[in-house]
Amino acid sequence: MFDADSSDRDLDILREKTLQQLTAAAEVLSREMVEVTAFLNQIATTAEEQDRLVGQMLSSAESVSSANASVLDAAEQLNAKVASNHDSVVGVVERVRSSGEEVRSVATWVRDLDKRMTEVAETLKQMKANNANISGIASQVNILAINAKIEAARAGDSGRGFAVVAEAINELSRKTAHAAEQIGTNISGLSQGILAIRDEAAAVATRAGGVIEAANGTDAALAEVAERINDNLRASEKIGQSARAVEEAGRDFGPSFKKIASGTRETAAGVTASRDRVDAMVEAAEMVVRGTMLMGVNTPDTAFVRRVRDDAATVGRLFEEALERGEISPQALFDHRYHPIPGSNPQQVMAPFTEFTDRVLPQVQEAALEFSPKVVFCAAVDLNAYLPTHNRKFSQPQGSDPVWNAANSRNRRIFDDRVGLKAARSTEPFLLQVYRRDMGGGNFVMMKDLSAPIHVNGRHWGGLRLAYTF
Repeated sequence: MFDADSSDRDLDILREKTLQQLTAAAEVLSREMVEVTAFLNQIATTAEEQDRLVGQMLSSAESVSSANASVLDAAEQLNAKVASNHDSVVGVVERVRSSGEEVRSVATWVRDLDKRMTEVAETLKQMKANNANISGIASQVNILAINAKIEAARAGDSGRGFAVVAEAINELSRKTAHAAEQIGTNISGLSQGILAIRDEAAAVATRAGGVIEAANGTDAALAEVAERINDNLRASEKIGQSARAVEEAGRDFGPSFKKIASGTRETAAGVTASRDRVDAMVEAAEMVVRGTMLMGVNTPDTAFVRRVRDDAATVGRLFEEALERGEISPQALFDHRYHPIPGSNPQQVMAPFTEFTDRVLPQVQEAALEFSPKVVFCAAVDLNAYLPTHNRKFSQPQGSDPVWNAANSRNRRIFDDRVGLKAARSTEPFLLQVYRRDMGGGNFVMMKDLSAPIHVNGRHWGGLRLAYTF
């Protein structure tokens, strides 16, 4: 006989079992999707960083191309100027060398003049000596003529002709002596002038030697200048060649690099879109879990849901009682101005209600840790996901190590990630999320985040988060 009641009971059991299985599958799916989301987040972060770097590199490449165009233009101008200067310098070098040759010729002539003056002086010395001999001979002839005249006078009439000859010789000797005297005087004056000229010529010859050496040095310096100008000309030509080579490489490189940049941006956009779609899938799985629990299906999370909702209501009631006693004003309790704590790393902040929550929240939050060994933390956050007061084990004073601080000094911090903001702003009876908790230093822990809204006199203050392991 057909038993309708038994059939309904079996159907209810099957329905509840199916819903439990659906909830478990949704939790597994949510967990896996969170892992995928984390992986996509890493890829997205890497892709965004690559896109940023590629953008910087593209900008740098464009800057290099622009700068190279300026270098090429400057190199061409430099090459033109160097070539022009090269022609001018070569002309100047040639003219200076020609002048140097003339200077050397003059200096050589001056040195030769010194030698010739010395030779003239020696000739004058010989002329003076010969003139002195002539003067001596004339003197002797004069004496002989006088003697001849005396002998002619003794001879009487027979010696008269001889006396005439002697007188003529005497007269000739006197004229010869007088001429020799004048010649000697002239030779002496000429010798003194020649000696003076020779001394000056010797001094000029010394300077002429210096001029010749300087001219030789100038030739060497000008040759070096010409060689340097040639080097500059060759260097400027090489600069131009290199700049043109860079320009050609840039023309080939630019389009390829732009394609890489475009591909990187598309990859980053695609990964971001995939991450958003996976996040939507995670939310859908979470909605399935929440829906089955709201239908009254018992799951491993049911007891945690009751606990977090009761504790959230308790926190709201404690806030309301404190407002009634005047321990804190509504303005301060809902004041979202945060003041950074100097020197904190990671950054910690204070709010007008932080000292108040330090007094009120521990009694609820510390007790929640004893509810189950799976519970990791219990903490209230305001609408901006600011966590003023954490469990004592996560409220250690910060030290010098930011990684240690991130894991052990989690109070007074704003956790405005996707999970934190949803927990803070959700007004649903409860919200179950799966997430990877960042412990700092690249360490993550997979857990469930169960939250319930905190209302104070009907006003939404934030949410109470209860995190526990699978």
